[in-house]
Amino acid sequence: MNQELSLKSTKKLKTILKKHSGRSHGRVTIRGQGRRHKRYYRQIDFKRDKFGVEGEVISLEYDPNRNLGIALIKYADGEFRYILAPAGLKMGDKVLSGDKVESKIGNSMRLKNMTIGTLVHNVELVPGHGGQLGRSAGIGMQLLAKEGGFAHLKLPSGEIRIVSEQSLATIGSLGNEEYAQRGLGKAGRSRHMGIRPTVRGVAQDPHSHPHGGGEGRSGVGRKRPMTKYGRPAVGKTRKKGKWTDKYIISRRKGRR
Repeated sequence: MNQELSLKSTKKLKTILKKHSGRSHGRVTIRGQGRRHKRYYRQIDFKRDKFGVEGEVISLEYDPNRNLGIALIKYADGEFRYILAPAGLKMGDKVLSGDKVESKIGNSMRLKNMTIGTLVHNVELVPGHGGQLGRSAGIGMQLLAKEGGFAHLKLPSGEIRIVSEQSLATIGSLGNEEYAQRGLGKAGRSRHMGIRPTVRGVAQDPHSHPHGGGEGRSGVGRKRPMTKYGRPAVGKTRKKGKWTDKYIISRRKGRR
């Protein structure tokens, strides 16, 4: 009976994820995307704004839309929500959100109340907007310092970024740490994910790609490799001066 009740309660948290296959009004707008397996989208609670209400982990589930697992939480008032599952979280564990709560895996509170050295994930860039930073497999950011109303976070890339001390963050690092070392295994799995095969530019005809044409196994045939649309494909292609640059204290490793 309890299982049937939980299934009915979580049904509203799942919706069919629409398939666009990289097309808009029937025309291909994103190359390399195709039909994929039917899947449900699980609504994840990134805001963790249910303050003062304790929740219990009643199941750890697979999410086809993410590279890590999710946890189904049943709160004391009867509400169900999904959260990202941090490493070490087990069924039956209790989680809590608030301005200042116990420093325990799965709990969420403001950065200003955390101790220096704490590993966090699902961090808000703007207080109240929900977690946007640190949401993928194996991610754990370290709180280095608190100064002038801002918290200094060290990202896995080595970059040090500042965010508001009022931002909410969840304690612990996310699970499925070995995701980066795991391959797809077969071409079929890639197709199930909606990824179509990639054709090299030099293997295409000159009308389809700037690298195309030529007799036999010809190379790129120009000084600088280009994209399909004639823009430079290598070198510095990003625009300088992003508005968030002022929040970066130290760049990631290997980048100036």
